Amino acid sequence: MQKILFVDPEKCTGCRLCENACSLYHEKVSNPSRARIHIVKWETEGLYVPMVCQHCETPICEIVCPMGAVSRNEKTGAVIINEDLCVGCKLCVMFCPLGGVGIDKNRKILKCDLCEGDPICVKFCIPGALQFIDANTINLKKRRIAAEKLSELMKKLLEISL
Repeated sequence: MQKILFVDPEKCTGCRLCENACSLYHEKVSNPSRARIHIVKWETEGLYVPMVCQHCETPICEIVCPMGAVSRNEKTGAVIINEDLCVGCKLCVMFCPLGGVGIDKNRKILKCDLCEGDPICVKFCIPGALQFIDANTINLKKRRIAAEKLSELMKKLLEISL
């Protein structure tokens, strides 16, 4: 079963441990700007959203790459960039609709590769905002959350009508 990196922004505290773990794992430096995941923050609302490549079913980055440097790793399901083929044209950065591809200060393209099927960011996400789970499990979780909300709404409606 294909696993995906599930992001639950309601659980994210904005601690940025995922960014630091990612940059340490991939770049051997603790520098969030060199991570493949980034926390987008709205401080006044207390909202933190981890943004990372979604490894799309039909990856636009792969379609626009003139060098054929972007492909899917069949073992992990990750859409990866072959650095030997990449010429740094940045079309993948420009066309990604979710901002999942970045550039570091050395002009290197940065994109999540799912850490060979065992994402390090998930291991360091103490609140559980990041999970690497089966796609079917995500649907089940969403259904349960929706059912809980519907149940609460029904209880409130029953209280009002009585």
